[in-house]
Amino acid sequence: MLQQRVLTALALLAVLLPALLYPSFVPFALVVLLLMAAAAWEWGRLNGCAMWPSLGLGASCVLLCLLTWWLGWLQQRLQPLWLGAGLFWLLGVVLMLRAGVAGWPRIPAAVRLLAGVLALWLAWLAAVQARMVGINFLLSALALVWVADIAAYAAGRTFGLRFTRQKLAPSISPGKTWEGVAGAVLGVLLLACGWVAADAAWQTPVVSLFSRLAQPGWWWLLPAVLFMVAMSVAGDLVESLIKRAAGAKDSSRLLPGHGGVLDRVDALLPTLPLAMLFSSWL
Repeated sequence: MLQQRVLTALALLAVLLPALLYPSFVPFALVVLLLMAAAAWEWGRLNGCAMWPSLGLGASCVLLCLLTWWLGWLQQRLQPLWLGAGLFWLLGVVLMLRAGVAGWPRIPAAVRLLAGVLALWLAWLAAVQARMVGINFLLSALALVWVADIAAYAAGRTFGLRFTRQKLAPSISPGKTWEGVAGAVLGVLLLACGWVAADAAWQTPVVSLFSRLAQPGWWWLLPAVLFMVAMSVAGDLVESLIKRAAGAKDSSRLLPGHGGVLDRVDALLPTLPLAMLFSSWL
């Protein structure tokens, strides 16, 4: 399993890194578009669709992304859209987590499928716009989610249930603890402070997400980072809820050793639009 995970990760890096570092944003946009199409296919399968309808869902996601690209949305600030995306995720997370696993199948299938495509489209649009802002900005937004995930795992394994007697969401993801959430918050706050200091020391031409959030002052950076970490954890919980409702361990087997694309991007789906929302405000 470990060998599979390493080989898959290396293969993904071999594709993503050249696309990310290429002077134009176009290769990166196309690679992420392919990943979103695969995730939309997985979404269809998780929601009970057969092979061809699921492929149609993937094609619909691609067409929606290409349409907005053709309309020139990538070059626009899209402040109202990012605000709507933030409300969409905040309301959706609250309602879904309150309803629990049993509540997911009660939502009409058409609504579930549409919500998934919209979430993937928003994530693609946010990822590409973040790349257009600059590699430093995009990497800082991605690192927020990666560090939150790693720190939560490490803190949960080390301190799980030592300070609290209740797990985070035992009916959805039994392995997650409040100690893990605290570790994620601490890890990302340290990351943010370090990245802001590095931007200032190196005088980077394109500042990171953290430096943009710190422009009004630390009073704005801290709550914004806390909220994004919370939504990162919530995105992971939402996918776990949907997989549990579908009786699936992974969203697919497209990535050997890692599961599916959705398993790798679940926490990014709410976080990337929020990064663009906060950035557009500043």
